[in-house]
Amino acid sequence: MKIALYQPDIAGNVGTILRLCACLGVPCEIIEPCGFPFSDKSLRRAGMDYATQAQIVRHPDWSGFEQSAAEQHSRIVLFTSAGSQPLPDARFLPGDILLFGSESAGVPAAVHDRADYQVRIPMRPGFRSLNVAVSAGIALAEALRQTGQFPSEIDQ
Repeated sequence: MKIALYQPDIAGNVGTILRLCACLGVPCEIIEPCGFPFSDKSLRRAGMDYATQAQIVRHPDWSGFEQSAAEQHSRIVLFTSAGSQPLPDARFLPGDILLFGSESAGVPAAVHDRADYQVRIPMRPGFRSLNVAVSAGIALAEALRQTGQFPSEIDQ
């Protein structure tokens, strides 16, 4: 299981997601370009020292990410307000990559169409979207629950 961020705009959201990934032992892939200077300082501000413990893979562009996903035989699961599958009905696989679009633009149509599975988090009528870091936390928790991949608490 992995999280991937498509051209993220806000360092604070990325830092929060990196903290989530570090705490749950899930790698994070960042598809560039980012809308901010990608630096330890900018990420540390939001992710605290957890962000530096996250497993991060940076891809220079979508094609690099797509090639990597294909080589790993991973399914790309896009979380989008236009998703055809509501989260409560979605079924996850252990090798899935949970993909989230940029805060300002989501993902382009070509990326949406390329995703193997499009999932939406249901909300009350009249609400457009959740913060990307909140969405990532909700989605990752459900995917880890379904696949039995939550970290063990034995070591704590």
